[in-house]
Amino acid sequence: MLWKVFMYRSSMVFLGICSVTGVFYSLACLKTGKCYFIEWELVNINSCCISMTLILDWMSLMFLGFVSFISSMVLYYSGEYMSGDENMNRFMYLVLAFVMSMWFLIISPNLISILLGWDGLGLVSYALVIYYQNEKSSGAGMLTALSNRVGDVAILLSISMMFIQGGWNFLFYVSEMSSGSNKEILSGLVVLAAMTKSAQIPFSAWLPAAMAAPTPVSALVHSSTLVTAGVYLLIRFSPALESTLAQSVLLLLSGLTMFMAGLGANFEYDLKKIIALSTLSQLGVMVSILALGFSDLAFFHLLSHALFKALLFMCAGTIIHSVKEFQDIRAMGGLIYQMPLVGIFMNLANLALCGAPFLAGFYSKDMVLEVAFMSSINFVSFLLYFLATGLTVCYTLRLIYYSLSGDFNLGSLFNVGGEAKIMVTPMFGLGCGAIFGGAFLSWLIFPQPYMICMTLSFKTLALSVSVLGGLIGYLLNMGAVSYGLNSLSVYKMTVFSGSMWFMPFLSTLGVSNMFLKSGTKYQGVGDMGWSEYYGGQGVYFAISSSSKGLQILQDNSLKVYMLSFLLWLVVLFFINV
Repeated sequence: MLWKVFMYRSSMVFLGICSVTGVFYSLACLKTGKCYFIEWELVNINSCCISMTLILDWMSLMFLGFVSFISSMVLYYSGEYMSGDENMNRFMYLVLAFVMSMWFLIISPNLISILLGWDGLGLVSYALVIYYQNEKSSGAGMLTALSNRVGDVAILLSISMMFIQGGWNFLFYVSEMSSGSNKEILSGLVVLAAMTKSAQIPFSAWLPAAMAAPTPVSALVHSSTLVTAGVYLLIRFSPALESTLAQSVLLLLSGLTMFMAGLGANFEYDLKKIIALSTLSQLGVMVSILALGFSDLAFFHLLSHALFKALLFMCAGTIIHSVKEFQDIRAMGGLIYQMPLVGIFMNLANLALCGAPFLAGFYSKDMVLEVAFMSSINFVSFLLYFLATGLTVCYTLRLIYYSLSGDFNLGSLFNVGGEAKIMVTPMFGLGCGAIFGGAFLSWLIFPQPYMICMTLSFKTLALSVSVLGGLIGYLLNMGAVSYGLNSLSVYKMTVFSGSMWFMPFLSTLGVSNMFLKSGTKYQGVGDMGWSEYYGGQGVYFAISSSSKGLQILQDNSLKVYMLSFLLWLVVLFFINV
């Protein structure tokens, strides 16, 4: 036990020091405008050098500091949450490997060296998703791994496409890539890779499925590591995406992802999946504003979202831990009386998620919406922004009603556990970030404010939609609890909306029926059929049969020589005739 305590506390101290160092040097780089570029040449092939490259600028160092801070809080939190696990050391090492993979991804401006972090995230995330070693975890891990492999293939293909540029340091060639002959193909491959990691449509099914991992892993994955890797890659590649077809496609798909995730969260009853779908919705917000050309705003929302989303998952994990591993919000209710401190932090994180004024989410999300409304977007994109904003507040108030403020729905003899000190302590750090982080980040990243000129109706649109969505979410669910589930009267629509538009079925059974079964048929006809008959097995039978004939001739049998002599006489007779 002493080793376990030492493990999570020492990891927290180490990551905390890395966090303070990263943020301090980030502020120094912001003030001086300096950027440190470190490169080791490994192999030189035809004037293209394969090198290990690191970049330390204000963006990478600030992101590194935030990842380290959230990871230190999560590891300290895991000391209590995973205390009953026999393999706690293995869990800690896996989480540290996960964090180090994200570090490599952040500080690598080279498409070859970025594979260390990119593939490391995919490998370690699979190991963490299947951590509990049951059938559900195995299926979720396989879906996560295979979905991310699509992005890995896109990265490998983009490496071959960048060979034309003369190198793989994309920060040097990003301006040339925007005007090159292969810019559409290269931008499409980068967008495809980012969409798989950040779970945009049609690769969204793996994100809620990854909830099979332990809750501390979910807090880390959904705040600052795995799902943000795609957004970070797009931020670095953003100059190469301007005026391309991939940028327009990305705007539409990210808007649909926002709407689909918000709609699905209003029909979901699993506590962790609701928060996962809220992450998916916010990823859609980041990618959509990035597709409009505002990469700095996407980075701003990425950092502020990481603070309150990690806090929200920690609160959810504490609730699940206290109610003896229940995750259905219908079996909760009234927990604000039993767990007041966790309830306060959960409401704080939820309000920041909704963009409540002067919390972290307000500064980034409100600016994203206002800049998007000022941009030249079409009516479909505007409508998707409008609906996604209302749905976010709607499912947030629904979650608060079912879990915190509703009736106590647990059994009469059920004793809700107390708030463990080790689990609550990291919430104070993230709670301060959820309150003050947005303001501090806006002062640092945008020392000169954006010039936003809007009418009063557009200016108050985000707040009005949020209030309206909150009222609808709270009142509808109060009515659902009091008067029954009216959604059953439109059962087909409810199933379609609540199942992420059948995306989990299409990603599993659809792919299986389309590719695997047809692949079995092609294997029977091709590999095991004609190609086998005229290929390896056919050659084997021909050689073996001819070798048998040669063996008979080599046995010096009198019958064979007599038969050969008679055949020779017959041939001579016909020739003479």
